[in-house]
Amino acid sequence: MINIDITKELHGANGAMQLVFQAAIKKGEFVALSGKSGSGKTTLLRILAGLEKADGTISVEQKEWLHADKSLPPQKREIGFVFQDYALFDNMTIEQNLLYVAKDTKLANQLLEITELSSMKKRYPHALSGGQKQRVSICRALMKRPKILLLDEPLSALDPAMRTKLQNELLLLHKEFGTTTVMVSHDPSEIYRLANRVIVLQNGKIINDGSPKEILLKTQGSQKFSFEGELLDIKKVDVIYIAIVAIGQQLVEVVVSSQEAKNLQVGTNITLSTKAFSPIITQI
Repeated sequence: MINIDITKELHGANGAMQLVFQAAIKKGEFVALSGKSGSGKTTLLRILAGLEKADGTISVEQKEWLHADKSLPPQKREIGFVFQDYALFDNMTIEQNLLYVAKDTKLANQLLEITELSSMKKRYPHALSGGQKQRVSICRALMKRPKILLLDEPLSALDPAMRTKLQNELLLLHKEFGTTTVMVSHDPSEIYRLANRVIVLQNGKIINDGSPKEILLKTQGSQKFSFEGELLDIKKVDVIYIAIVAIGQQLVEVVVSSQEAKNLQVGTNITLSTKAFSPIITQI
């Protein structure tokens, strides 16, 4: 069990705010931290890792990592940290990068086999793709069999197909090693696929905490679909008005009434929803 009860003053784009985080995380859970940029997610990971100071307490399996004015150094915390930028040693092969952390050849080979990197273990980082580098960084983080694996949007720079592949491998590693994982992510599909719990932060405070289904699936009344997007344009075509809305990486056209066209403001964030909808799903 991980018990966290911390506070820290942060200075963001909107001025000073207080990070207040109180939660208990069960051993073996996969927790996703979600919320807008600047809400305190990455800072929380760094506090857990001992890379930033905070007030309060952190205990892991009844061992105090943070208490009063005492803080366990990062090297003594049993954590693995995976960043967005890989942070590999360029002058070492894949195998050497792993063995630098712990001289455990058997574990290194096991990790490389799970992530399909065994045939590349003698290569250097410069000869790897972004997805391969990220696999190495995840393997390296697991070389000390950490109690907690911290992931700071590790797959955000990868293309969709590679992200899906690495998400599957990450979930396999999480289950194989029984690691408690805490991941920062803005991707709803990634959170739904990997996490069994989502904690949403806003301005440094927890505003929601529950299962991915409870947090991510929005249903109100008879409403079947609800998407958040940005209103890019409203144009009149013959006698109807059409709104152009950006939802993620997709642009959609929506017919709106003349009254809605008057009230909507281009450039604002909107919610697109429907109560009667019969979707057709086609495999790409």
